[in-house]
Amino acid sequence: MMKNRNLLLTVLAVFAVTVSFGQANILNAKQTEEIGIKSEAHQLMDNDKPLEYGYVDDRDILFSKMTWEKVVLDERANFPYYYPVDTNNIGKERRSLYDVLMRGIKDGELENLYDDSYFSSKRTLKDIEAALIKVDTTDLGIEQFNAEGIVDPQYIRRREISAYDIKEYRIKGLWYFDKRQGELKYRLLGIAPVSPDVNFIDSEDGDLVELFWVFFPEARDILHHANSFNNKNSAIPVSFDHLLNSRRFNGYMYKEENVYGDREIKEYVAENALMQLIESDRIKEKIRSFEQDMWAY
Repeated sequence: MMKNRNLLLTVLAVFAVTVSFGQANILNAKQTEEIGIKSEAHQLMDNDKPLEYGYVDDRDILFSKMTWEKVVLDERANFPYYYPVDTNNIGKERRSLYDVLMRGIKDGELENLYDDSYFSSKRTLKDIEAALIKVDTTDLGIEQFNAEGIVDPQYIRRREISAYDIKEYRIKGLWYFDKRQGELKYRLLGIAPVSPDVNFIDSEDGDLVELFWVFFPEARDILHHANSFNNKNSAIPVSFDHLLNSRRFNGYMYKEENVYGDREIKEYVAENALMQLIESDRIKEKIRSFEQDMWAY
């Protein structure tokens, strides 16, 4: 009897905590202004920092392989990173991954941007504006400029990359075997949003381009305070930091570090999408097999 009562109390306590995570104070609010305001008890329970990575000594790494993956956003498993794209009629706590990153950049919380996955050259928001915004003049504006030397604002078109335009994310990470703990692990190192070239974004000829790269450890605090939608239980949203660190996405490898200058799969398996997917699976299996071989006798 005592065990059953303790079990019931535990379940009720967990339920009380998880309900409060969906939208803070929604069941206790007497006015709409009180929705989203956490109680003091709730604030004390919150973990305001992302879970710290444990220290890994280089001497404990028995094996490692750097890989690059594509997370295509039109796949159902990757929808939590893409939606919502229209935020006009939805709560301010619901934002896509791209909006979270851009908000962090504009607010100055995420200062360092990079132009490639090797983090060799830093960029600022001003440096990458040309890749995010296109300003063009209509034909009527050109005629007005030729005749009067001025252009009315109504003849200037401004097109900016938004969450709707993001087609995929590219992720760089390191697979490594920790001999101290005896297991294969993964550490995410970089992430980049990818969209069509802003200069050709409304045409069918635009190629996909990496807008910028972010060193993932620098963005963890921002991503920890931003939640994605949990389709299975909206009372327990999952932070983007947890979502990415736990590899809750469907991605395929498009490159691994190799002797050929880290060439991409499409460079040696050209114009054959099926064979490129098979090659991606082969790389994954090669990494998994290392851990299995460690325990084979």
